[in-house]
Amino acid sequence: MADDSEVESLLNQKNWRDERRKLRDILLGSGLEERVKWGKLCYAWEGNNVAIIYGMKTSCAVGFFKGSLLDDEDGALVQPGRHSQAMRRLHFESLEEIEDSEDTLRSFINRAIQAEKDGLEVAFTEKDNLDYPDELQDALDDDPELAEAFEELTPGRQRGWVLHFTGAKRSETRARRIDKAQSKIIAGKGWNER
Repeated sequence: MADDSEVESLLNQKNWRDERRKLRDILLGSGLEERVKWGKLCYAWEGNNVAIIYGMKTSCAVGFFKGSLLDDEDGALVQPGRHSQAMRRLHFESLEEIEDSEDTLRSFINRAIQAEKDGLEVAFTEKDNLDYPDELQDALDDDPELAEAFEELTPGRQRGWVLHFTGAKRSETRARRIDKAQSKIIAGKGWNER
């Protein structure tokens, strides 16, 4: 259960105040439990995360943790990033848009709850299909300590590093990123960890 002061603080944020409250009412009305996770309002079914409320610059959204599994014949759900395998979001730009889309939103919430009841799981295939850039493979081949440390990283940390390295268009930039990352990798850290 969420701490009331944390919930109120999130609901009273300047941007999307009315929209957050409306989304919250709809989510709670669906029988979900409210929590605060990752600094956001999060909603669960029998302990399993189902949905989360986002407030962004140009829209607010309800994200569904297993959104990729939900039937979406109209293509209303948005993939947050090209590497997002599970999360899908419904974006709104006004309170009126939420009110006009309330039936659609409730339908997706019900589908997400049913996915939890059915025990559906997202198959995270990308973590098993990491395509190492040549610069990383060369660095691992040349440095056994780095290779061992990289192999000992969790799959998520390995994937994070590979995405970070391959995000660079130029070979020189990829090589520079790998060079800068070596001490963190040897320390067992992911690319976004201090």
